[in-house]
Amino acid sequence: MVAGMTQSHARISKAVIPAAGLGTRFLPATKATPKEMLPVVDKPAIQYVVEEAVSAGLDDVLMITGRNKRPLEDHFDRNYELESALEKKGDAERLAKVQESSDLATLHYVRQGDPRGLGHAVLCAAPHVGREPFAVLLGDDLIDPRDPLLKRMIDIQEQHGGSVIALMEVAPEQVHLYGCAAVEATAEGDVVKVTGLVEKPDPADAPSNYAIIGRYVLDPHVFDILRKTEPGRGGEIQLTDALQQLAQDEKVGGPVHGVVFKGRRYDTGDRGDYLRAIVRLACEREDLGPEFRAWLRRYVAEEMQQS
Repeated sequence: MVAGMTQSHARISKAVIPAAGLGTRFLPATKATPKEMLPVVDKPAIQYVVEEAVSAGLDDVLMITGRNKRPLEDHFDRNYELESALEKKGDAERLAKVQESSDLATLHYVRQGDPRGLGHAVLCAAPHVGREPFAVLLGDDLIDPRDPLLKRMIDIQEQHGGSVIALMEVAPEQVHLYGCAAVEATAEGDVVKVTGLVEKPDPADAPSNYAIIGRYVLDPHVFDILRKTEPGRGGEIQLTDALQQLAQDEKVGGPVHGVVFKGRRYDTGDRGDYLRAIVRLACEREDLGPEFRAWLRRYVAEEMQQS
């Protein structure tokens, strides 16, 4: 531990990625393929998330998986037959892409077993994480690497201790889709103090329009609370309920702060946003963008003429 740091201020080195969900919104594609492996242009969504953790300095990554998630492990493992075939062909470019995922980070895996909610999935990480602060990254939110949200959250946690959550302003009619935070302003424009949290409130009951998006930096005391947390909304153990307790009692695990994110975020959580994310990312690619944007303009123009 760095001299002068309390346990809550220990430097963060571990990331947890819950990936045990059934992906029911993408059926039938996810009947035999994990939703995390659905391609976003030419990389599976989960690889973007691991790359984000590594870019923030977290190269010890634990995935919380479930049944039928073996392709996740295979993707981040070596594929000697494929690598050998590409090497024999002299295809150095594709060989580098194949090897990239297996060289990204030190990956660990643990099965959740029963799908009992995000809080339970995070609790499965307790033996690996120990008593250190750690990051949680959800695979439905892809954060553009040009807008380093996680690094900012880690900096805030190291300054203040406790836990830090990522927040985003949403339209009032969308609040019921997210966990929602009651907040107080701080001296830093993009940082708020969280005083309360509600999971998917009715718009009339929402304390604000600050929605929680899928990035957390958590104090290890959250494990103690999760072990005692009863199932909440949807009959699941909600991480939001544990964070609510941390926000209400700073003596247990320190304060809860929020970083208000205004950067580029790609929501792959439902089919429409997944398609829009692919279009946006493809348009920004140097190798695909120019030709794809030209086709897209022609397509939209033709559709407008026909409508």
